[in-house]
Amino acid sequence: MIRAVSAPSSPDADRLASVRAALPALEAGIYLNTGSVGPLPAETAAAMAELAEYEVRTGRAHVDYYLETVQRMAEARASVAAVVTADVGDIALSHSTTDGMNVGVWGIEWRSGDRAVTTSLEHPGGIGALYNLRARRGIDVAFVDVSPSRSEDEILEAFDQAIDGRTRAVVVSHVLWASGAVLPIDRLAAMAHARDALLIVDGAQAAGAIPVDLGATGADVYAVAAQKWLLGPEGMGAVAVAPGARERLTPAYGGHYTFESVDSSGLAVWWQDARRYEASNFHRPSIVGMARSIGWLSMFVGLEWIHARGMATARATAERLAAIDGVELVTPLDRMATLITFRIRGWTPESALEELSARVFAVARTVPLIDALRISVGFFTSEAELDRFLGCVELLASHTPETLPPRRTLTILSGD
Repeated sequence: MIRAVSAPSSPDADRLASVRAALPALEAGIYLNTGSVGPLPAETAAAMAELAEYEVRTGRAHVDYYLETVQRMAEARASVAAVVTADVGDIALSHSTTDGMNVGVWGIEWRSGDRAVTTSLEHPGGIGALYNLRARRGIDVAFVDVSPSRSEDEILEAFDQAIDGRTRAVVVSHVLWASGAVLPIDRLAAMAHARDALLIVDGAQAAGAIPVDLGATGADVYAVAAQKWLLGPEGMGAVAVAPGARERLTPAYGGHYTFESVDSSGLAVWWQDARRYEASNFHRPSIVGMARSIGWLSMFVGLEWIHARGMATARATAERLAAIDGVELVTPLDRMATLITFRIRGWTPESALEELSARVFAVARTVPLIDALRISVGFFTSEAELDRFLGCVELLASHTPETLPPRRTLTILSGD
């Protein structure tokens, strides 16, 4: 029998209530899919709607509006810098995590025979460019087995064997999207740098969910998404590029340069900070929305509380799932963040999700890559919601699809 437990970090009930009240989407169901798209704060939606209305009524062409947008972009960069503990000069805005990963991967001058090392559970956004380079440039792509059953030492040993003198880049996720496991990217950075390779990191499932210190990670490129744990709009993200990597990464875009200085040929000089990797033509309401969401997280909610509560609640949920007879926990408890992947005996992920959605209005997802279910436990998830969700998981685990009691139905009689 699943027992209700108190919050692992005993958060102040009023604080949690005020946070939940600011996230209207939480009223629509048990929100367990922030790893795909997080709930949008009402404050963010209002700010974006106000600017969208301005663009309709006043237009977008006035130079003052452009200059105002430049300031809002600076605010968005600063907000990201605070989340990943980086200098604001390290940050460039992007259109997605994939966009940011491409800054690193496509910025390298690849030659036939060069090697890239990645993981067996990497997100398509991180390895799509590697497949392209393998086909077009003849590079070698090595996949390291990071199955959850492998220990961290075994994974590190496999990386150590895969990263050789031909390796130009190690391309990994901070938190693996499929298994929810956290990779020791600081140790991977040391391995990569010892062989003169760059470490390019997908931080989509980390930034906003767990503490990130760019310098401590050792990452040369660290890409994040706005719409996931930063609770911002879709179509926005950011990429942090460490100063030492900028000499080795050719910018893919020509959108940002300074007119204040020119070289001997009369051409404008590139920015020396990460803005040189920034594209142009961002959706202006989304720039404001990204900065507003991160500001709301940082100043209204508090990053320390977000990280502590989110990780503790996720850990407690994973432990309770592991205790259910018939549930196989995929995510390793000793190196997890806020994603939890699991399987229910006798159920396909799709059929299990259908029942969980219908019975307790759970919003989650399947991970076909490893044939499992995945939930994202946010700092805003309540213990009452988790009790209902876990109770339903226990119900499914004690039955098969054929023996499961039918759902309750409500018959509405016509008044005619």
